[in-house]
Parts: sequence; C-alpha cells; structure tokens
Amino acid sequence: MAITEHDSAATDAPQQVKKKDRTHWLYISVIAAVVLGAIIGLVAPDLGKALKPLGDGFVALIKMIIAPVIFCTIVLGIGSIAKAATVGKVGGLALLYFISMSTFALALGLIVGNIIHPGEGLDLQPYDPSKPASSNASVDFFMSLIPGSLPVLPTLVVALLVGFALQGMGKSGEPVLNGIQAIQKVVFRIMMMIMWVAPIGAFGAIAAVVGATGWAAIGSMAILMGAFYLTCIIFIVFVLGTMLRLVTGLNIFLLLKYLAREYLLIFSTSSSESALPRLIAKMEHVGVSKPVVGITVPTGYSFNLDGTAIYLTMSALFVSTAMGMPMNLGEQIGLLVFMIIASKGAAGVTGAGLATLAAGLQAHRPELLGGMGVIVGIDKFMSEARALTNFTGNAVATLLIGKWTHEVDLDQAKAVLAGERPFDEALMEESMH
Repeated sequence: MAITEHDSAATDAPQQVKKKDRTHWLYISVIAAVVLGAIIGLVAPDLGKALKPLGDGFVALIKMIIAPVIFCTIVLGIGSIAKAATVGKVGGLALLYFISMSTFALALGLIVGNIIHPGEGLDLQPYDPSKPASSNASVDFFMSLIPGSLPVLPTLVVALLVGFALQGMGKSGEPVLNGIQAIQKVVFRIMMMIMWVAPIGAFGAIAAVVGATGWAAIGSMAILMGAFYLTCIIFIVFVLGTMLRLVTGLNIFLLLKYLAREYLLIFSTSSSESALPRLIAKMEHVGVSKPVVGITVPTGYSFNLDGTAIYLTMSALFVSTAMGMPMNLGEQIGLLVFMIIASKGAAGVTGAGLATLAAGLQAHRPELLGGMGVIVGIDKFMSEARALTNFTGNAVATLLIGKWTHEVDLDQAKAVLAGERPFDEALMEESMH
C-alpha cells in the first residue's frame, strides 16, 4: 500500500510541487519567528516573558492531538508488522533489524544527552495544568477553548490491545483497519493544521525563554542542535558505515555520493518521504532484488527511523534538564521503551515527531510539557538531519537485508557506487509520468 500511495503522489507532479511550496513557507515562517522571538527576548525581556501564553497555547494544541495520533499509529503499526511478517524471511529479518537499530539510536541519543547535558541553567517554568496560563482574562478564555488531553499510557495500552485483536481477526478485521486508516488521515490533517500555528507558538516560546534567561537560552539551543547534528554524523559514518563495510564490503561515503540528488531533495523539503520513489529505483539499480526493495524500503519508512529516535531522546533530556528536573536512569529507560513503541508508523508526517515527544513527556513527567515550546522553535533546524539520517538508515538497511537473504548482486553494487554504471535519470523521469 505504501508504494502505491507514494508512487501515485509522485505521478501527480503539480500536486507535489504545491505541497513542497507550502512546507517551504512553513519552514521559513518558523525560522523568521524564532529569530524575531530571540530579538524581542533580548531587546525587551519583559515583553518577551509576556508572550509566553502563545507558546503555552501551541503546546496545549499538541497535547490535544497526542492520544489520537498514538492510537492510530500503534493500531496500524501492529497491522503493518503482521503484513510484513507474513512475507516470510525478508519481512521478519527487516523488522528485527529495524527494531534493533531504532533501539540503538534511541540509546545513543540518551548517552550523548547525558554527556553534554543540553539545556543546563535555563530554569524553565514547570507546566501545571491546574494553574491558569495567565492572569489575563482574554488569554484564559482562549486557553479554555482548547480541549484537554487524554491520558497517554492508557491510550497506548488500548491501542496495543485493539491492534493485536484486529491482527488476530485476519481478513474480517481489515474493514476496521481501513476505517482507522481513514481516521488517521483526518488526525494527521488536523496535525498539519496545528503545525501552521507553529510559527506563532515558536515566537512566543522563544521570546519568553530568551526574555527570562538572555543569551544562555540561545547558547543552550545551539549546543543541542550542534550535538544532534554531530550525533547523526557519528551514527551514519561509524555505526551504519561500519555495518555496511563488515556485511557487504561497500563504502558508506560512496553510497552517500550515489544518493546525493536524493539528499538535495530531502534537504529542500525536510522530509525523507519525498525521495521514497527514487530510493526504490536506486536500490534496485544498485543490485538489490525487487522483492527485497519492495518490502524493506516502505516498511523502513515506518519502522526504521534512526534520526527521529536520536532526536526524541536528546530533546526529552534537553527539556528535563532545562526545567531543572533531570530524569533518573529508571525514567530514562522507561522513556526509551515508550519511544520504541510510540515512534512507529508516523513517518513523514509534519509534527508527528513533536507529538511523539510530547506523548513521552506526558506519560512520564507531565510537568515537563512546559518546555516543549522551546523545542518547537528549534525543531525545524533539526528536521533536515533527522530526515537525512532516516533516509540513509533505510538505504543501508536495504543493502544489508539484501546481503543476508542473498538477494543482492555485489558486483553490480560495487560497479554502480564506483560510478562505472550510472543511474539512468531518464528512466526515472519516465516512470514518474
């Protein structure tokens, strides 16, 4: 299903261009809002602190949508596991590898976060749902219009039970799964509508935190972004590169060069979804068999989100440290387990990473939600590294699983990566029209 949807999206060129343009404007708006918020926070600290309700309102909107996002993605995610596993060796091996690598990436994010302690000294104010957001009557009125959130952990348990029940029902459960898939589209459309308010939320949150702490906030956010980018580079070059060399004998840098055009596409859209059809074509050209590519790449887009995994744990540690309430080891492990489950199935949806992060914080330490507004401001700055890491992880996974199942022509792969058998862009253009 994933291939068909993306292929059909790819064939509709005008629609795709329009979507890219809209995302582009959202990206620019958030950057402009962050810069303006930081300037106001530095120049007029009192005004900056007074803008905090804008950030609180956006966090409340994110909270409102958490439970529906988690429910739909978990139920459909379990359905995807059932379908992928029935394909046999390739599906089972792919899922085992994806879960292992996502867990490793989550753990790596925790390790780096514990080493650098991002957010130290910011002293953000805890979120108290029982306390009014402001003494201003107008602000209180608008905040009261936003519905409250459903508890996350019970939602997760119900979603797991529903998912496994539908899986056990087989064919008779498919209409319900299709219905939940339709509901998920509505939920993600609402999420996209909320994301268009992100510039306002980011503006208020950044103005408030910079107004309260000055340059310390800017430095702290820069440290988190720098550490995140560095962690992603280490993960790609050393972790994925080493596995690729040991299993297939191929060079990670040659693979990165081979996928250069896709990286430019991802960088311009901040989403690895945009390059899905091209990755399928390029992985087949590099010598991996069509069945392996057809199973591994689309499944990986939901289950193999290495960049998102690193982002989730590092951002959670940033928020807890910035609020002066660092998580102990037990809480960090609990968060890691929650993120492993909750991060599945929401790939490529703008804001889904924020919703998953908010869900993890609400499930473990609800008072930490007050720091989410700052993450909203810098989320866009980290989205490229996240998408590029996810994409590279799926390209490497396809080659590894191809090798393990003896479904890859390594001579072809070496020749292609060496530049001896270039990818025919003309064929790609024909298939997309």
